[in-house]
Amino acid sequence: MQQQAGRLTATVEAAPPHALHVNNLQKRFGGLIALAGVSLWADPGEVTALIGDNGAGKSTLVKCVTGVYRPDGGTISLYGTRLVLNSPDDARRAEIETVFQDLSLVDDLTVTQNFFLGRERTKRWGPLLWLDRRGMAAEVRAAISTLSVNVPSPKARVRRLSGGQRQSIAIARSASFGSKLVIMDEPTASLGVQETARVEDIIRRLRSQGVPILIISHNMQQVLRLSDRVWVLRSGRLAGGGPTKEMDGDRLVSLITGTREG
Repeated sequence: MQQQAGRLTATVEAAPPHALHVNNLQKRFGGLIALAGVSLWADPGEVTALIGDNGAGKSTLVKCVTGVYRPDGGTISLYGTRLVLNSPDDARRAEIETVFQDLSLVDDLTVTQNFFLGRERTKRWGPLLWLDRRGMAAEVRAAISTLSVNVPSPKARVRRLSGGQRQSIAIARSASFGSKLVIMDEPTASLGVQETARVEDIIRRLRSQGVPILIISHNMQQVLRLSDRVWVLRSGRLAGGGPTKEMDGDRLVSLITGTREG
């Protein structure tokens, strides 16, 4: 409260912008409406889950946010700044990174080489230019140490790593370059119970560092266990959503199937 001209006046502080804010997003493919005015958001330091049946619009929305598709209408904002994304490179420059189901790792390359694939660090001395292998390895060691990722060495070939280790490397790589938003598509779909638990621990560490995370998952129990907020898409529209603590499995299933709204 502030005192002004002999009377008390309330000071109202503007709420900080969402990390990601999708507003009235629309996308058509010919006569097919893939997104029909979807609005949702993700906040810093939270895990936000996006769920829905096949064909609900989840992949289309993510591809709009990552620059694969150009929306036909609506806006995408990152920390209050409106984005115009014409390509995935535009999204990466905006520090939006995605961990895809196939992980996009090259088996015959080392952990360090995969980490910096297409973004190699270099050093220059006059006209000479060479790879900064020592610097890149040091960055990888720091990243995997911060997230407690269990890999034998930055020099290890990816083909020799377990599924959980590969997933952890893909997440650590995305977090290193995507500090403003990390999107994960089915992050533990092909993992066993123990490796799933380890990957979920890494996701929680990222959340504790303030990194906003958007997860697409069909694993209802994982969504309830891991996320802070959940949004449900159905037939290209937002069927409902809210804080995860206010949800349960039955409510989410009813939103997905259309037996309940809101």
